[in-house]
Amino acid sequence: MKLRDLGELGLIARIERLAGRVQGSRVVLGIGDDAALLRPRAGETWVWTTDACFEGVHFRFGPEPPARIGRRALTANLSDLAAMGARPVAFTLAFAAPPRLDAAVALALVRGAVAEGAARGCPLVGGNVTRASETSLTIAALGILARRERALLRSAARPGDRLLVTGRLGGAALDRARLERRGGRPRHRPEARLGAGRALARLPGAGACIDVSDGLLADLRHILVASRVGAEVRLDAVPRGRGFEAACRALGEDPERLVLAGGEDYELLFTVRRGAPGAGALARRLGVPVAEIGRITDRPGLLRVLGGRPGAAAARGWSHFGAR
Repeated sequence: MKLRDLGELGLIARIERLAGRVQGSRVVLGIGDDAALLRPRAGETWVWTTDACFEGVHFRFGPEPPARIGRRALTANLSDLAAMGARPVAFTLAFAAPPRLDAAVALALVRGAVAEGAARGCPLVGGNVTRASETSLTIAALGILARRERALLRSAARPGDRLLVTGRLGGAALDRARLERRGGRPRHRPEARLGAGRALARLPGAGACIDVSDGLLADLRHILVASRVGAEVRLDAVPRGRGFEAACRALGEDPERLVLAGGEDYELLFTVRRGAPGAGALARRLGVPVAEIGRITDRPGLLRVLGGRPGAAAARGWSHFGAR
């Protein structure tokens, strides 16, 4: 069955069934009216983010199952909430697709986002469906900061801060390269570091934070610009998965480029003050692996990669309107 056979109302009805009945302490009314109703608690700060996932730009049908595409679309938004230290509450979805798209594929896309939201305490509470020439999912996610919690900001880095990152980098880019060359199914499954972000927001001595979505150096530059500082990154300290270099060589990929410029790892890149706990203690506190990879300097905008090839710091990462 195609979407043109199912129709708008039929698609909405099936999405509503996928989302289920959503009610809780903050969600008063979910899907089913002109807008959702949510009730804040006294003293909360609400955190909004939005992201778009377009066919031909962010995904292609075939190499990646539709449900995984939907899951990844929501993960991008949840990762932004994690980087602010927020807890997710709900999300809306604007779904666009051509009438020729199989209804089963459309519903699988939505099902993936709904399933990821259910696992993260972030239900689907509304949205929109529309006809378009290509398929896309545009998501807006809402998070909260409690009364005594503070937002993690890109502008909070200071000279002398230590630079750290959660998890391992380059895995998502390596998986994409393998799919393009050899086909098969995706192996890498990034997750939004929501628990780590909330723990970091409560940490005395925490500085700036951003999620690694466009690539390590590309996202680090956002911190440098917002904080008016520079940075040094030790290439050999940047964490990567076991067998990463060998897998890159087998595919003809440059491991340095994938680690520094590969996107969609959705790890947290953050700074802490000099007296803050070390990487091991932070890993225990945040509940995820943590590695110290460099430091913040007092040279605004200057980014150096120690141990990399000449010009390594120029790696651009993902850019919608420019070259990588």
